Amino acid sequence: MSDYPFFFTWTAQNNAKPLELTGGEGAWFTTRGGDRWLDLGALSYQVNIGHGNRRIVDAIKRQADELCISAPNAVFPAKVELAERLLKMAGPGFSKVFFTLGGAESNENALKIARLVTGRLKNVSRYRSYHGASMGALALTGDWRRAPLEPLIPGVVHVQDCYCDRCPFGKTVDTCKRECATNIGDTMRLEGPKSIAAVFLEPVPGANGVLVPPPEYWPIVRAACDEEGALLVADEVLTGFGRTGKPFGFQHWNVTPDMITVAKGLASGYATIGAVIVHERIAKHFDEHVLACGLTYYAHPTACAAALETLKVYEDDHLYENAAALGPVLRRELDAIAARVTVKTFVRSLGLLGALEFEAPLDRWAVFSGELARRKLSLHVDGKRGTAIVSPPLCITESELVTGLRSLGEAAVAAFGAR
Repeated sequence: MSDYPFFFTWTAQNNAKPLELTGGEGAWFTTRGGDRWLDLGALSYQVNIGHGNRRIVDAIKRQADELCISAPNAVFPAKVELAERLLKMAGPGFSKVFFTLGGAESNENALKIARLVTGRLKNVSRYRSYHGASMGALALTGDWRRAPLEPLIPGVVHVQDCYCDRCPFGKTVDTCKRECATNIGDTMRLEGPKSIAAVFLEPVPGANGVLVPPPEYWPIVRAACDEEGALLVADEVLTGFGRTGKPFGFQHWNVTPDMITVAKGLASGYATIGAVIVHERIAKHFDEHVLACGLTYYAHPTACAAALETLKVYEDDHLYENAAALGPVLRRELDAIAARVTVKTFVRSLGLLGALEFEAPLDRWAVFSGELARRKLSLHVDGKRGTAIVSPPLCITESELVTGLRSLGEAAVAAFGAR
């Protein structure tokens, strides 16, 4: 058992690996031993803005001095401006924001809104997905975190993924008919006409391998939802706020979802806040019907201040543009790593979100993790799924990115062998 008086998450406590953070700046964080690590994972994918940003810290302090406690029905400037900015980011037609404390609660409340608006029970999501750890969001989740807690809420139907490197339909991306997308419409019809409340999709499943869809995928799913009268929910908890090179991931494919769920990059980890951004065609339902959703800490003042300042920093420091510009650099360096190692490797990326999928035994993954730690590189490594996922803060420079990825390449060669 760990000596610490609290639980570590997603692990047996005897296997916990504590990380004693003491601070950081930009793309780097520091630990108690005085080590400086290059954060190629943005901690838990949330530190888009970077470590140690004084603008956000100072905004939190100012808000705490002015108004530190609030009620869900309170109105104050930071809350109003934050909602207005989110609606503007989402694009034409979005009219309301529902605030939450994080990503799971965002998806949980999107589930509730979908049920209240449509009157339907069933929802569709993918097997290789993660939508949060609360019981409703976990029911939507398809990966390993769902099974230990089953049975969960009823009515969630899982479908196959846009996993082009290992197509579940036995196709190749050059010759397929986008079965990964058409399968969603087929499944909705098989579940019963007009029976699906919503389809929940991450624009790019991130923690489950950076599964970048073909360009026709989202338009096909949007059309299927329209045909069945189902809502389309874009889970942007991980991909939102520039991670893929655009403010929101779905904006790569010229579609408009009915709801957008966000968290992580909204305040970049400086405060606990999330949101559901709701299109007018859905929001208008609640003009006359009760919105049976609520939270004690809905739109907490200091969290709103942190998120508002974060959105301003994204714009002022041109971080969306930086992510878009560095996307090809990330891809080039990941491709170079794949070309160096002896094991079969797939590379996938969009913006500053990339994955290396190595076909290697678990003992070599343990070596890889050790080599990364020796080089003070932090990223998301999962030997059981065979992936190493890179998602650095958007403020990373090209020099930092290239140096870090080439060091990652040396770690991969040491673990998996050189050609």
